[in-house]
Amino acid sequence: MTPTGGVLAERGRVRRRRGWSRSSPRPCGGAGWSPWLCLTPALVVLGGLLVYPIYQLGLISVFRYTQAQVSGGEPTAFVGLGNYADVFSDDQFWSVLLATVGFAAACVVSTLAVGCALAVLLTRVRAVPRLALMLAALGAWATPAVTGSTVWLFLFDPDFGPVDRVLGLGDHSWTYGRYSAFFLVLLEVVWCSFPFVMVTVYAGIRAVPSEVLEAAALDGASQWRIWRSVLAPMLRPILMVVTIQSVIWDFKIFTQIYVMTGGGGIAGQNLVLNVYAYQQAFASSQYGLGAAIGVVTLLVLLAVTLVYLRLLRRQGEEL
Repeated sequence: MTPTGGVLAERGRVRRRRGWSRSSPRPCGGAGWSPWLCLTPALVVLGGLLVYPIYQLGLISVFRYTQAQVSGGEPTAFVGLGNYADVFSDDQFWSVLLATVGFAAACVVSTLAVGCALAVLLTRVRAVPRLALMLAALGAWATPAVTGSTVWLFLFDPDFGPVDRVLGLGDHSWTYGRYSAFFLVLLEVVWCSFPFVMVTVYAGIRAVPSEVLEAAALDGASQWRIWRSVLAPMLRPILMVVTIQSVIWDFKIFTQIYVMTGGGGIAGQNLVLNVYAYQQAFASSQYGLGAAIGVVTLLVLLAVTLVYLRLLRRQGEEL
């Protein structure tokens, strides 16, 4: 074999060890700026859809921006952190923030519990019931938030809704009390959110080797023990993704609260941060104040997500 042939043969062996050949496409990565060049289209889209609106939100939050400035009757005035000072000095903001955190936490826990339970159920039923459950769940997932909220309001309507009649509650109004209204909205949120968790976790369970589950069953482990000791640790990356997504979705809920409680409930008893920001910005024409509440909401979401990722990293999970 010639020296050139030996070099080519060695290159072929290296390619086979690395899992690619001359005919297979080479990865876009590499040293230097190559990875960033590959990410440029996605970064441009994210910059237009995410970075620029956040920049505008932060910019408006440091100005006095009311209807007078929008109509051109008065010039905008820079107030610095004045809007934030007004937000943090408002007692209602702190009560709304506490209600938002509690309501979002309840929605996340309930959604994960229902979604994971139904994902396990999908692995236990036959093909026809599995298909029916998947179609029903996807139908709930595809339903617009306004439509779903209106349907749930009808179901729990004190005059015409079937729920009160079935439960024998007479003309009980679910949206009158603070906690009952939050509970009603929670049911609707879980109903339209659990399909994402169910489908994602079900896909993860199907990827788990069947030998592992059979070995656990042969050792006498119950279904709950199999989930807690076998499936949950193996599905931790997937559970991390669905948890973060649920936190983001449930913390910034607007449509369900606004539609089902009539804009925040009686005397604002069911306000959450997004509805509170909407009221300040559009109902009161305090756009700078509403933008400041939006920035605070964004920072709270980032803080919650970072804390959750930090806890996972301390547990040894690769992120």
